[in-house]
Amino acid sequence: MSEDLVISQCSPTMAGLKTGNLFTCPMEDKKTLNESIRRMNMKLVPRGVRLLPVKYLEKRVLIYMYRPDRLRADLKDAQALSILSEKAYPIDNADKCVAELVRRVNSQETFPHEIGLFLGYPSEDVNGFIKYGADKAKCVGTWRVYGDEEAAKKKFALYKKCTRVYKDAYRRHNSFERLVVNGAR
Repeated sequence: MSEDLVISQCSPTMAGLKTGNLFTCPMEDKKTLNESIRRMNMKLVPRGVRLLPVKYLEKRVLIYMYRPDRLRADLKDAQALSILSEKAYPIDNADKCVAELVRRVNSQETFPHEIGLFLGYPSEDVNGFIKYGADKAKCVGTWRVYGDEEAAKKKFALYKKCTRVYKDAYRRHNSFERLVVNGAR
């Protein structure tokens, strides 16, 4: 897995602006990819970021980059807890919630709608998507917005700018580690 791919897909998480990103990565063989993820995690985990393979497909893999501390905080939100509780997640433990999400992604035909909670989307918007699907969204960017449209648009712009700045910085300095904001405690 190339550092360039991770930067292009996960800059807001690397910068500490977002809880997580989900992306697909080409895979020639599972062993080589897993070794690549392990090497990257050696750089990321001390800075409070983790890469996790979620679903292996024929020639690609779905990968989740996230900040465990930030996810724990996000999942303490009352509405997030309510959504996950209704869907029988083990809400007392964020790591177990991630494991349950991975299980559901692998056992269902479609993505579980609550996945947005694991990516840092506002719980109000995740709840709106669960209730209304694609209908009634006020706008669409990184996610479908059912709540605070202006705040969401600002975040969309911030994420886009972050990705542009990170790609440019990587081209200039070729240093992946320097782009990962330390969030470890």
